[in-house]
Amino acid sequence: MKEYHFHLISDSTGETVLTATRASLARFKSVNSVEHIWSMVRNKIQMQKVVDGINKNPGFVIFTFVNSELRKILEDECRKIDMPCVSLLDPIIANLGNFLDAETHTRPGKQHVMDAEYFSRIEAVHFALNHDDGQSTSTINQADVIILGVSRTSKTPTCIYLANRGIKAANIPLVPGSLLPPEVIEATTPIIIGLVNDPKRLVQIRRNRLRFLKQDESTDYIDIDTVIKEINESRKLFTRYNWPVIDVTRRSIEEVAAMIIQLHKQHRNHLTG
Repeated sequence: MKEYHFHLISDSTGETVLTATRASLARFKSVNSVEHIWSMVRNKIQMQKVVDGINKNPGFVIFTFVNSELRKILEDECRKIDMPCVSLLDPIIANLGNFLDAETHTRPGKQHVMDAEYFSRIEAVHFALNHDDGQSTSTINQADVIILGVSRTSKTPTCIYLANRGIKAANIPLVPGSLLPPEVIEATTPIIIGLVNDPKRLVQIRRNRLRFLKQDESTDYIDIDTVIKEINESRKLFTRYNWPVIDVTRRSIEEVAAMIIQLHKQHRNHLTG
């Protein structure tokens, strides 16, 4: 399979250009992409390193930065070697400017300023870490979301992702033979959501985990009949309390989180009337 180089350049963290490029490449099958991520590019010396990298591995160039001088250097150099060079946000910014009848700012990384929303996300991350894997149940009613599920149903990474969106998420593991903490049953503020996975897929994930930790595989933890029983019991629990359920089988963390965010919005609207 032929390799294609992609140079993703930003004067900030590079999250925007990376996410948009990956989403676009997902539309093309059998593309072996090699990403070259150049973040925090804010002066000529840094831009020269980018240009040297493009010359070494020619490929499609996508950028998001506001400095017109650096932009001209990049576009001129790409033109010399006949490489496509695309500004990701230009069409959106131009149309927004027309719609808002306003000029754009020229300060890089403004979306990452340390404002109230930023500190809210930091607080949510601390909350997720302090309430991971059944910890700190005494304050769990302060959560926006409580996630339940058997082992290896992506509870922790989902909570961390939600925290980066400013949502305080706690997770509780469902362990065979153990009762739910009463604080979960009594919680009135957060929405409680159950995560399930296909048993065969779950066994595969758990087995990989045991091998990574170099632990004994002769355990009920990866016995298919036991795992099926775990999943069935968790579903019964969710049904008993009328908690919404999300099947995470072959769903990305981002997809699961997006579904949780929608459920959280509906729950919040219901609470506020």
